Amino acid sequence: MTQQIAHFIGGQHAAGSSTRTQDVTNPATGKVTGKVALAAQSDVDAAVAAAQAAFPKWADTPPIRRARVMFKFLELLNLHKDELAHMITAEHGKVFTDAQGEVSRGIDIVEFACGIPQLLKGDFTDQVSTGIDNWTLRQPLGVVAGITPFNFPVMVPMWMFPVAIAAGNTFILKPSPTDPTPSLRMAELLKEAGLPDGVFNVVQGDKAAVDALLEHPNVKAVSFVGSTPIANYIYETGARNGKRVQALGGAKNHMVVMPDADIDQTVDALIGAGYGSAGERCMAISVAVLVGDVADKIIPKLVERTKTLQVLDGENLAAEMGPIVTRAAHERITGYIAQGEKEGAKLLVDGRQFDASKAGEGCGDGFWMGGTLFDHVTPEMRIYKEEIFGPVLSCVRVANFKDAVDLVNDHEFGNGVSCFTRDGNVAREFSRRIQVGMVGINVPIPVPMAWHGFGGWKRSLFGDMHAYGEEGVRFYTKQKSIMQRWPESIGKGAEFVMPTAK
Repeated sequence: MTQQIAHFIGGQHAAGSSTRTQDVTNPATGKVTGKVALAAQSDVDAAVAAAQAAFPKWADTPPIRRARVMFKFLELLNLHKDELAHMITAEHGKVFTDAQGEVSRGIDIVEFACGIPQLLKGDFTDQVSTGIDNWTLRQPLGVVAGITPFNFPVMVPMWMFPVAIAAGNTFILKPSPTDPTPSLRMAELLKEAGLPDGVFNVVQGDKAAVDALLEHPNVKAVSFVGSTPIANYIYETGARNGKRVQALGGAKNHMVVMPDADIDQTVDALIGAGYGSAGERCMAISVAVLVGDVADKIIPKLVERTKTLQVLDGENLAAEMGPIVTRAAHERITGYIAQGEKEGAKLLVDGRQFDASKAGEGCGDGFWMGGTLFDHVTPEMRIYKEEIFGPVLSCVRVANFKDAVDLVNDHEFGNGVSCFTRDGNVAREFSRRIQVGMVGINVPIPVPMAWHGFGGWKRSLFGDMHAYGEEGVRFYTKQKSIMQRWPESIGKGAEFVMPTAK
């Protein structure tokens, strides 16, 4: 029997009023394992009402007490880490060890949010003018929402709700219907940690639920992670409805390989960053920019490693890569591979030829694909310009460092980038000149730690503030400035000029 997956509203599992559902599938086997409810407007209204009702008391709760709930949640997450990872593997398909890493990175954000009493401290100026003191404080916005993608069903929601809730807001999560189960388990753990009912809610759904959140007058802010066209839509629609919006979009992440790079280390980095999680990461490396003669040294090793990639059921601990998340995604990726051939790129390894029977018992009907490797890709090709979001690595050859930097800077996306080199000056110049939000030097996937914040540049981010870290605290709070003086310090007579320091 398939599992019925619905909402979590006001501290309780809720079936909702809609009869629409979507199949949830195990990508490794191709079998339907559940049916997730797709919310109607009334379901979103119920979640917003529950969050709105819970907000005043939660906002008035001292930050130290909110932090204690986060500490308990942190304890429960560590106890149930592997349970959440198995849920991710079952619905997303990524290998179990990678899923464990995802949960761990989410836990980092919860640990950061436990410091909210310090993070909410304001500024104070004594005697800013004669007899007047001035200070600032940060207060929560109200009901806020997060719209999250399939590729990180635990980590990306945790980029949002721990900071938002710790800061005093109430939260509505709209996860991807592709892998919705982990969102409900997190809701249960938050309730077990002592979070009051209505502070955290989950609404399953599709575009109808997204639009309902974007248009609801009591939703004050929306965070989003997904593709650039949808991020642009979320940003414009949310702003038009008077909301604060933080929308993280697509990526085309490059790794620049200088001639002095360690070849074996670079190959390991490209294989892991290109094919890990089947390339279904916004920080995956999808373009290797090979400078000078380094291509002739690195390409043969890349071919060998791509061909021997261990593509297996994610529950197999020997797996390096699991299946593609859905049949539709598989078809989209194979279409890009065919397009690359048509445009004249040299196809060195063809992932479409992968034998699904090798993935494991019962995996014959899963959404399987091997790693794909192209050489002699040029900037005019679609496989270079567009985000494929799959295990396809494109190699572009350039003459020198300047050409590499110009190539990266000319791309419309600016999410993540890496440079492998032994030259300190090259590393410094690369870091300063590159027009990308997250930069790695000999680090293939430079995802910032919890206290630094995540975000790209150009068409990889819509909005002013990055996710989590102190940027997240600023996003989920509004500053208030207070000036105060007492009757004994006030002179006689009306004042008709702007206050000045005197």
